[in-house]
Amino acid sequence: MDTIDVIDALMTTRAIRRFSDRPVDPADIETCLRAAQQAPSGGNVQPQQYVVITDPDVKRSLGALYQRAYHRYEAALPGEAAFDDEAKAAAWRRTRDASRHLADHLGEVPAIVLFLQPIIPWGADDAEGHMDIGRLDASVYPAVQNFCVAARALGLGTALTTVVRIHAAEAFALLGVPSRADGSPRFEIAALVPVGYPAGNFGVAPRKPAAAVTHWDHWGNKHT
Repeated sequence: MDTIDVIDALMTTRAIRRFSDRPVDPADIETCLRAAQQAPSGGNVQPQQYVVITDPDVKRSLGALYQRAYHRYEAALPGEAAFDDEAKAAAWRRTRDASRHLADHLGEVPAIVLFLQPIIPWGADDAEGHMDIGRLDASVYPAVQNFCVAARALGLGTALTTVVRIHAAEAFALLGVPSRADGSPRFEIAALVPVGYPAGNFGVAPRKPAAAVTHWDHWGNKHT
């Protein structure tokens, strides 16, 4: 893949929440996982573990957990009344409807990939105290993004979701993810990523212009 193809894949890797029923080749998922493993990792710790779900019964059960989590979450959102601009309210409704569709149909998606990260001490201490070197998930989310971009390059859609964390304990029990000896969790869910061929089209997602949120050399210095 040349540079232009990479940029195009990055620019069009948007959240896909509606999928066709076309099956996904496991070899393509393995390709995406190899790409995920090549992501940057602080100290080369490579903390992530992947759980790939393709079994229909397991997908259905995980989908039910996700659906419960999403609808609880949606009910707690302020809703479109929080927007005083109709265009923003309309954009919010579109995202909500797509998210709701995914929640109601996650169990039907061809594949689901869970990205897990271990719950471990992170950072270091010396005579001056604790050193904040950043969060461990800074070494997990690059793998998620690599996976999603690789999937896009293969024509597969994905979406980075986290709402299933509301029912993480039940998800771990369903999938046999081990706990510590005292019963406390060994892992947390960094992301749940559905994978499949999109029912619609890829495209560039609406985003703030990069120039609007970029400062050069000093806060407030903008390139015009």
